[in-house]
Amino acid sequence: MTTPTPLVLTIQSHVAYGHVGNDAAMLPLQLLGIEPVAVHTVQFSNHTGYGEFKGQVFTPAHITDVIDGLRARGVLARCTAVLSGYLGDAGVGEVILDAVNEVRAANPKAHYLCDPVMGDVGRGIFVRPGIPDFLKKRALTHASVITPNQYEFEMLCGQSLDKVETAIQAARGMLALMHDPQSALIVITSLRTTDLPANSLATLAVTAGNAWLVQTPFIDLQPLPNGMGDVFSSVLLGHMLQGKAVPQAVAGAVSTLYALVSHTESGQRDLPLVACRSELAHPQVEFAAHLCA
Repeated sequence: MTTPTPLVLTIQSHVAYGHVGNDAAMLPLQLLGIEPVAVHTVQFSNHTGYGEFKGQVFTPAHITDVIDGLRARGVLARCTAVLSGYLGDAGVGEVILDAVNEVRAANPKAHYLCDPVMGDVGRGIFVRPGIPDFLKKRALTHASVITPNQYEFEMLCGQSLDKVETAIQAARGMLALMHDPQSALIVITSLRTTDLPANSLATLAVTAGNAWLVQTPFIDLQPLPNGMGDVFSSVLLGHMLQGKAVPQAVAGAVSTLYALVSHTESGQRDLPLVACRSELAHPQVEFAAHLCA
């Protein structure tokens, strides 16, 4: 008897050209042996990194309608995780949380990985008003895993991070607000504090009991390709659903993203997902997660 393929409900944006949102998450999940069930929050010709775009933002009612159809097929009850990223508005966020609750009603151990997309260094906040408050006050309490970059984590916790230890302490305080704090996970990406080497980029993973740091060389691409957080979150979730422990799952996701960025040519707005698809499941260069607390 074959083991059922894990299903992940991924509610994110969709672009016809480029790799962001669901179009950055689906291939990594598939290559890791996970079946993505993709619900699109928008349909655009291309992502905003290319400038002008065409298409539509879907209403919360539209997304609810699609989820209703999945429910009728019994799909929600079979999902083992929910994944979300950029939110068009808080109304869409509430639809996602309703779906999370329904998935957990059938599978109480189901993960909800929320990438709290709000902004980044150099770009500032790029989401609509109301989204940061929704993520802090609503999404965080439902999430079992969050993957903010340093800028976003500082927005969530309301303080700047000067040292790794400061980040760990702030994360430990935030874990108490999340779904099942004893098993919750916070992963802070693009971490560059004063106590880290200037030529490195770090990812910090924090649980109630431990903290791990993964460091890679810093790659200075201008502009940075879009969709890096979307790929990272999907690979991390895929590894976790494969049963890998937190340090191995985080290190694997960091190694994959580093490989993709290192193969991205200057000026490219997308990661080379298809050309470097072998790196999604088996990155050639593997970085280790070191216990730091």
